[in-house]
Amino acid sequence: MDFSVVAVAREDDSPVDEPLRIAALADRLGYREVWVGEGPTWDAFVLATAIGAATRRVALTAGPVPVSVRDAYSIARGAAGTAAVTGGRAVGVAIGTASKRVVEGVHGRPRTRPAAVMDESAAALKGLLHAEPGGPVVPGSPFRRRLAPPGGPLTVAAFGDRAIGIAAAHADRMLLDLVTPEQVRVLRAKLDAAAQRAGRTPPTLAAWLPAAVDPSPESVRQVLGSIAGYLTVAGYADMFRAAGFGEAVDLAAAGADRETLIEALPAEAASKVGLIGAPKTIQTRIDEYAEAGLDEIALVPATQGDPGGERTLTELTNRVQH
Repeated sequence: MDFSVVAVAREDDSPVDEPLRIAALADRLGYREVWVGEGPTWDAFVLATAIGAATRRVALTAGPVPVSVRDAYSIARGAAGTAAVTGGRAVGVAIGTASKRVVEGVHGRPRTRPAAVMDESAAALKGLLHAEPGGPVVPGSPFRRRLAPPGGPLTVAAFGDRAIGIAAAHADRMLLDLVTPEQVRVLRAKLDAAAQRAGRTPPTLAAWLPAAVDPSPESVRQVLGSIAGYLTVAGYADMFRAAGFGEAVDLAAAGADRETLIEALPAEAASKVGLIGAPKTIQTRIDEYAEAGLDEIALVPATQGDPGGERTLTELTNRVQH
């Protein structure tokens, strides 16, 4: 099992500069890679550049970036620019379709044909991320490429069958978010089958998982807040209903606010989709994810009650081999 750290994932009430502290800690502790998510607060490439300037060796992955908001060239240029101003450090890109709430509600862009747009973006990025300087910035353009390629992997965030097929056809890595070991097992099988149909070696499989060692009530509440945002998402709603949290799913479908949903979710919901508890409990959970077919856990440390996720990241770096 490989381990990385997510410096910024979902929107909550954490300090806006907290991702810089998480990334600096991850670098100091020896984690090999930091993910820099994109959302209403942060542009992934701006923050990745700041993290690269504040750290010494950790690799960077920007995103998932919504493909309905940025074209493939803009994504590749952002990664190449970050790599150029951070000393040639490897910078990867993650892409996803994002939700209608983000694409239309925040960016004011239409979220039409999301799977087709992601397929087109992934196919283009596979070449753009590794194209050497000197050639056209895109085929047929009179402008020449002046920056070195960013050198990192292409990751596709996937859950549904169409997205899994896109990841299998184009990506170096497929990303899941907030999943149980049982879901990993099912999605791993789908990814392997899709890669076989595409005639490719399966991409590695990673998952963003909330993590909190010996969590405080504040930490658990923060994780429940992350779950609340997924209760209306297709597939996730079914998973949480099957896990016994149907009341919260129904409230979300009826338009309940985030605080109401957090109150409706029992504390054990946090441990269904993450690494929550005592160190021994977490190690058992890691083993379950590994047995299910997960290659990489991207730790999303709870920071409320554990500033910067220091207790969690320090404990886990002492227990895992990078």
